[in-house]
Amino acid sequence: MSTFQDLGSLLLVRGADEIDHAGGTLYVHLHRVAKRLTSLGGSDTLILAGLAHAAYGTDGFPTHLFDWQAERPVLESVIGPEAELLVYRYGACERETTWRDLAEHRTVTDRFTGTSEELGGEELREFVDLTIVNELDVLDHAPALAPKLRPFLQEQIPRWQSITSPAVLSEAQRILQL
Repeated sequence: MSTFQDLGSLLLVRGADEIDHAGGTLYVHLHRVAKRLTSLGGSDTLILAGLAHAAYGTDGFPTHLFDWQAERPVLESVIGPEAELLVYRYGACERETTWRDLAEHRTVTDRFTGTSEELGGEELREFVDLTIVNELDVLDHAPALAPKLRPFLQEQIPRWQSITSPAVLSEAQRILQL
């Protein structure tokens, strides 16, 4: 079995297919995000992180499949340290203090610990790419959220254009008609 399949099986064991989420279940959402990242040329690390991005819950989706304090080694043993760290950062991100000016300060505030970490290069790009692709999937599959989410993304994506990959930026611009 591949790492991707192993992770999919683990997500099922953890009940991702029983948790409601935009457009069906959390399991389906996670797969859609990973599939879109694949189609946009994401690295293996980014694709695995996309499949597991809500493992510790997120600032916008508090349900978690793993306890961030006790079970990070479990997820890391399946997807590797780089992908797990991206999953952790994504789940731990305090959106209010991080998202708006991320391109300027490049700092992610950890909602679990209250600490902040400056990202650069590939780490920052993958974090932003994962964030955008996740939000685009929610926009596509949660019509009730669109009146608030679409304007937010139309304002936010241009702020991130210098720190996202060209393929993800192009996809966001196409969907949001920027």
